Amino acid sequence: MIALRAGWRRGLILLRQSFSNGAELFAHVFWPLLMVGAAVALRGRDFGAFSLGALAVPGILGMNAAFGMVSLSQQLTADREDGTLLRARATPHGMPAYLIGTLLLVGGGLLADLAVFLVPAALLVPGLVTGGLGTWLTVAGLLALALVATLPLGVVLGAAFGTARAQGLLTLPILGLVAISGIFYPLAALPGWLQAVGQVFPFYWLGLGMRAALLPDAAVAVELGESWRHAETVGVLAVWAVAGLLLAPVVLRRMARRESGSLVAARRERALRRAG
Repeated sequence: MIALRAGWRRGLILLRQSFSNGAELFAHVFWPLLMVGAAVALRGRDFGAFSLGALAVPGILGMNAAFGMVSLSQQLTADREDGTLLRARATPHGMPAYLIGTLLLVGGGLLADLAVFLVPAALLVPGLVTGGLGTWLTVAGLLALALVATLPLGVVLGAAFGTARAQGLLTLPILGLVAISGIFYPLAALPGWLQAVGQVFPFYWLGLGMRAALLPDAAVAVELGESWRHAETVGVLAVWAVAGLLLAPVVLRRMARRESGSLVAARRERALRRAG
């Protein structure tokens, strides 16, 4: 409970700082509204009986939720470089509190971005099913499950890269997985072996769940088996959530044990040389 309270306080402080920083606040507003503009620009174009704008909205939600793991890995790498992780290790209950606070920072910022995108998109993009309370509860529940399924994986990925520059290489394979996971188009359009690979990872199920919540029932005709596969969606995301929550604390502790003041000083010196 001590670690939970400390982590909660740390996360709220970091979130408040994030939303009070002009540059970060601009990013929280600009990029979601830019994606709203893209979805609105597509509303006059059709894919079969459906608007491309309506089809794009669930995909954008799913993609951004999936990329939360990249943001968390970047945050973890930055905290390791500047010594934040080392200071957390030296504090009683510091590592659990650090993990909780960082998850709250990244998850809270991501949810704010998605809200900035989804609210105007629901008003401006025709063809979405957004009239009932059940739709919004489904979207909220799916997003919560998606964050629990993907954010702990960001801890694991962040531990695999020694520097922020090396961590940037993570974006390319994640984009590749998104490309074969049917977030923006039906997975049935891909070859069978790519369909099998795409269904292993949480991205496909996140996109499928968003389409099930926000698109008309007739849209299920282009999905695998012509089914929204609700039980499978919850089951696969839950498996990834459990695996991530079990693995992330272990990986974080092992990474923190390898940290030392000399390593932090060496990283800082290298960063100053690059800046110079």
